[in-house]
Amino acid sequence: MEAKKLYAGLEKDFIKSGLSDEWFGMEEGYGEFLSENFKKRAMGLVCDNTQEITKVYTAVFPEDKVMQKILDDGVENAMLFLHHPLIWDIRKTPSVFQPPKKEYLEELRKRNISIYVLHVPLDNYGKYSTSYTLAEAVGIKPEKAFAKYFGALCGIFGKTKLRTTADLSRKFEESVGHKISLYQYGSLNIKEGFAAVIAGGGNDIEMLQEIAKEGVNTFVTGITALNPYSQKAHDFAKEHKINILGGTHYSTEKFACQKMCEYFRKLGLESEFISGKPVMEDI
Repeated sequence: MEAKKLYAGLEKDFIKSGLSDEWFGMEEGYGEFLSENFKKRAMGLVCDNTQEITKVYTAVFPEDKVMQKILDDGVENAMLFLHHPLIWDIRKTPSVFQPPKKEYLEELRKRNISIYVLHVPLDNYGKYSTSYTLAEAVGIKPEKAFAKYFGALCGIFGKTKLRTTADLSRKFEESVGHKISLYQYGSLNIKEGFAAVIAGGGNDIEMLQEIAKEGVNTFVTGITALNPYSQKAHDFAKEHKINILGGTHYSTEKFACQKMCEYFRKLGLESEFISGKPVMEDI
């Protein structure tokens, strides 16, 4: 497929009016790799390296494992679709986001492999979005959106047949493939079968205020680590008896990137999801 045609289709389908984004950490020393589009908007086409795309890889972060997999495959004229342009690691200081290694970007350029990123646009409510796909994975049927973020609505309220937080925890662990965290601040029962979901970093006091206003007592998200940054959110949740379940940043957002393979295959493109590694300190 002609690269420009694919980029235009992604723009039309995902980058809606009013959405914005910002990223720090790629400006200094990385300018030569970045398209003017990304420098201006921090979304969409990041590295414009090819005119023709025969295969699309999808991943959550551009971590070493992901980049090396593409190079080991020996492909050319391809695209790497990412949810984030930087690598997340809550253990890193002072910045939890780190840029990919330059040598990988250089190799991708040599092999005519572009990089395309949808962060806020993929968080925005819709069937391919991070929270929608996470909700489906853990047995929650999305009903309405909430949680405004850079012009997007990144959260969902939904209905579940699961009755307790123990039931939901088991389903959550089964879906992500590892242990999850449960901060049992309220009733063991999921109130009226409704739950809130925000994939990734949703443990924020403003999001919890919306959840409390809705009368929901169970919240599924990614990053739940109890630290100085999140202390107020946890205090609010405890005060309002809202249970918080966390499954890590990576694992709660991977479902959207897996779902995007379907999007690309419908366009006639071979597509492959490359798995990453969850940072368990997130929870």
